[in-house]
Amino acid sequence: MMKEIVFMENKQKIINIAVIAYVDAGKSTLVNALLSQSGVFRENETVVDCVMDSNDLERERGITIYSKNCAIEHNGVKINIVDTPGHADFSSEVERIMKTVDTTLLLVDSSEGPMPQTRFVLQKALEYGLKPILFINKIDKKDQRAEEVVDMTFDLFADLGATDEQLDFPIIYGVAREGIAKRDMSDESTNLDPLFDLLMEHLEPYPNLDSEPLQMQVSSLDYDDYIGRLGIGRIAKGTIKQGQQIVISKRDGLLKKVEFLNCLYMKASLE
Repeated sequence: MMKEIVFMENKQKIINIAVIAYVDAGKSTLVNALLSQSGVFRENETVVDCVMDSNDLERERGITIYSKNCAIEHNGVKINIVDTPGHADFSSEVERIMKTVDTTLLLVDSSEGPMPQTRFVLQKALEYGLKPILFINKIDKKDQRAEEVVDMTFDLFADLGATDEQLDFPIIYGVAREGIAKRDMSDESTNLDPLFDLLMEHLEPYPNLDSEPLQMQVSSLDYDDYIGRLGIGRIAKGTIKQGQQIVISKRDGLLKKVEFLNCLYMKASLE
């Protein structure tokens, strides 16, 4: 029997972002830094590199294959972060996750500039009407050419048919490995606070639609050894509680009543 997973939100202010980039641009490293500086880890806790890459194959190959989400808090706002694959072979994971976020943080290497996979993931973000934030990473490189890379990325936006509003994208510079972000290359910064502040300015918290009828769309599937088949998505309206009866609409139009059983972070198992 298929079981579903639902994103479950509370009345706390919430924003959802996806981090997208080409392989080795520093995407998973930045997510690690965001988690560390938000107080997710204990001071004496040992944190592995690319902590979100929990799959054995991901650790073996050193790349992200499956989209995974985590949550941090900053000044009373809950920030849900989705770490996405950077390799073209897993582009469908990126395409699906775009339906569940409010914006994307696009990482581009300060010397390499936009890469082929950058084009695909950015195109999907623009198609869904998202307004990306550009993060120029690895500005500590000797061969960095950050300003030129910004121009190259702007040209890519324009080539992909970005709107005037999307072309006016915010820019942040940094070194993900050291957990540093700057609004300007000449700024003095020792942490990611400039990035957190930019996210707060760039995004409106998710509207409180708790009083509306429950509405949620499954965007991707997963499997759990204990729970079974999982459907992952985001609640657009309403709320859900343990024991609540809900209806799932299948592809063939069949409506199936199920019961909400258990809550896991932003997820819930249904049977």
